[in-house]
Amino acid sequence: MASTLDSAVDKLSKLGIDGGFASSVPNLQKNLHLLSREQIDVAKLLLEMGQSHLFEEWAEPGVDDEEKKAFFDQVTRLHSSYPGGLDSYIKTARELLADSKSGRNPFDGFIPSVPTGDVLTFGDDNFINFEGTGIREAQKAAFVLVAGGLGERLGYNGIKVALPRETTTGTCFLQHYIECILALQEASHKLLQGENQRKIPFVIMTSDDTHSRTLQLLESKSYFGMEPTQVKLLKQEKVACLADNDARLAVDPQNKYRIQTKPHGHGDVHSLLYSSGLLNDWRDAGLRWVLFFQDTNGLLFNGIPAAIGVSATREYHVNSLAVPRKAKEAIGGITKLTHTDGRSMVINVEYNQLDPLLRATGHPDGDVNCETGYSPFPGNINQLILELGPYIEELTKTKGSIKEFVNPKYKDATKTSFKSSTRLECMMQDYPKTLPPSARVGFTVMDAWLAYAPVKNNPEDAAKVPKGNPYHSATSGEMAIYRANSLILKKAGVKVADPVQAEFNGQEVEVWPRLTWKPKWALTFTDVKSKVGGSCSISQRSTMAIKGRNIFVEDLSLDGALVIEAIDDAEVKVGGSVQNKGWALESVDYKDTSIPEEIRIRGFRSNKIEQLEKNYSEPGKFILKP
Repeated sequence: MASTLDSAVDKLSKLGIDGGFASSVPNLQKNLHLLSREQIDVAKLLLEMGQSHLFEEWAEPGVDDEEKKAFFDQVTRLHSSYPGGLDSYIKTARELLADSKSGRNPFDGFIPSVPTGDVLTFGDDNFINFEGTGIREAQKAAFVLVAGGLGERLGYNGIKVALPRETTTGTCFLQHYIECILALQEASHKLLQGENQRKIPFVIMTSDDTHSRTLQLLESKSYFGMEPTQVKLLKQEKVACLADNDARLAVDPQNKYRIQTKPHGHGDVHSLLYSSGLLNDWRDAGLRWVLFFQDTNGLLFNGIPAAIGVSATREYHVNSLAVPRKAKEAIGGITKLTHTDGRSMVINVEYNQLDPLLRATGHPDGDVNCETGYSPFPGNINQLILELGPYIEELTKTKGSIKEFVNPKYKDATKTSFKSSTRLECMMQDYPKTLPPSARVGFTVMDAWLAYAPVKNNPEDAAKVPKGNPYHSATSGEMAIYRANSLILKKAGVKVADPVQAEFNGQEVEVWPRLTWKPKWALTFTDVKSKVGGSCSISQRSTMAIKGRNIFVEDLSLDGALVIEAIDDAEVKVGGSVQNKGWALESVDYKDTSIPEEIRIRGFRSNKIEQLEKNYSEPGKFILKP
């Protein structure tokens, strides 16, 4: 062993490098000659941070040399992708692990109260005014989709944004989001004729799991009509796992030359935007707003125009979209926290922390419903609107790093060892934690039926949800779209039949008429009201898909299936009585592997028995009146 060590030291000295720093770690010292100067600096950092265990199992020089170099390539990536580097990551981990072990309450000294915000009622004058303001502001916005996850938790093996939002048209989530942004862009341009007409930027945060598949989906579908230059993908890196309370980095159990890694959380979106330079580009282009949203909420854009309007009217630096929340419901509450030392912030407090926090600060009943029937603390749905100027100011200070947390699973009550490795995590919605008290932070509450139907649970988990609680599954997500569209049309004066109850995949849901439309047909309630008129009625068993900008529904009686598609230069008036056998909903067994996953996870499919289907591909004015 001595001769190998002497040889390695000799080679290093010829390069002018002193390998003495590694004398206490012979397995590293005798392999140092394989490394570049930059990698040797990283090796020094690891030893200074108490990570010598990483080299305990390393082989002699000449064995696994390429794997050793790959190890340092990985460490260099982990070091460069984390704000402040690996030394900062390990230091923060030690502090948070010590707090976790001692049981320190992160809310000690804070008094909770209900923050300032707007509670909107769909379709009233206030809502319509905010929508109008939002459309005007939309071309000064950029949209950021956090899409780092696969659909495995849903029982779907693709990327989540490729999952159909609804099966009447088969439109996937990503297509719907892009079409909504394009419709916003078009509507904003129409309002601001003659002014600088910008394209709305769209950023997608991906991960190792989703990056190539997201790009492939976009390219194969010609970016769903968006100009490729409008779309930017930013890939999130993983972070090192932690083996113990000393924040020793965990060696990958499958490879002694790799550090085990896991996702850091969607809070990384802020540091990625900061380091990309995009924020300054947007500011220079005259943008004012950045909207963040997650990957599988099919109703989100119903609330976006009005929420932008609230941000602009109230001049909020941060506006969290929220829904009414029942006390103790398993959704975080947006809360103002004021510390005894004068600090204050408006943030999401997880439901399992909010109730004990209230009890500990003079509210003996904890989180309870008020006279509205809901908790006064609105439910956070992880959709944020940030004002760009103050956002850049804050990120310039923080480099985009977000307050982290650690959630180790301990083997026993002594809290001395973990069941499995842990890691630091951060959440997009924790951005306000570092803001000064002068920051204007508020919320906008909309009805859940209008703006919130996430798809995140597989059929088995959803079937176990207590009755009356939301399933948040592909089944409930699709049915929520039909419910929202039915209620919107009802508000616009259409007679829409009441739903029937049905059970799919063990979940009891309301089945409304299957009504869908492209965002360019109607993005706001004002749009809807301008496209429907006269006396219209739709039966419960009906299906209607509207795929065109200038389709007007007047005096229509629908009992069956109607599918209308039209190019932008075709104006179509639809009326009269449409009656046919329609599309029947049929149950499917989610365990039946002969059925495609995206259908199985819903528990139903449409049997397309009969429909009236028209496609207007030539310019002109047309009337469809059977």
